[in-house]
Amino acid sequence: KVASLQSARMQVYFIENDDYFHNRLMTKDENGVEYSDNDERSIFFNLGVIEAVKKQRWCPEIIHCNGWMSALTPLYIKSAYKDEPSFRDSKVIISLFDDSFDGALAESFSTKLLCKEMTQEAIAELGTPATYNELIKLAIRNCDGIIINGENIPAEFIEYAESLGKAILPKQTPESAAEACYNFYNTLLVEE
Repeated sequence: KVASLQSARMQVYFIENDDYFHNRLMTKDENGVEYSDNDERSIFFNLGVIEAVKKQRWCPEIIHCNGWMSALTPLYIKSAYKDEPSFRDSKVIISLFDDSFDGALAESFSTKLLCKEMTQEAIAELGTPATYNELIKLAIRNCDGIIINGENIPAEFIEYAESLGKAILPKQTPESAAEACYNFYNTLLVEE
């Protein structure tokens, strides 16, 4: 679906699916219980956005993912969609928040997320079932940069990103965040 924000002269696109999103909160129900189909919801959301961008023939310079629900986008962009003209030159960033999930995703998650010519090697970090830490490390491995937006981001994520040579923007104050992100984007765009 598409909506317009007239005052900002901006279009907003929505990914819709009655089975996955209708009358639901983000990842947990009103009692704080995680939805059992969060794995499928995440796959649907990530692939839905990627396919919508591709269908519109957009060529984004920056793809900024927020939180674990979008953590599959770096994997898909850098593996299954790496040869797509829309994404060939895209830089993928993930913002890390204090938004972990309890336990693990469904045991079949690793099989469900494979698409196109992706192999098990592309998702080697994921256990069966996949945990939050494994999912975030998979996103970090496949992204170009990380923005720290949470107060309690595990040190192992930052250390892992540093070991891979990923660009990292540390936690910013609300006053400095917009300018810092803008500069971070520009730094990634000039790197080759």
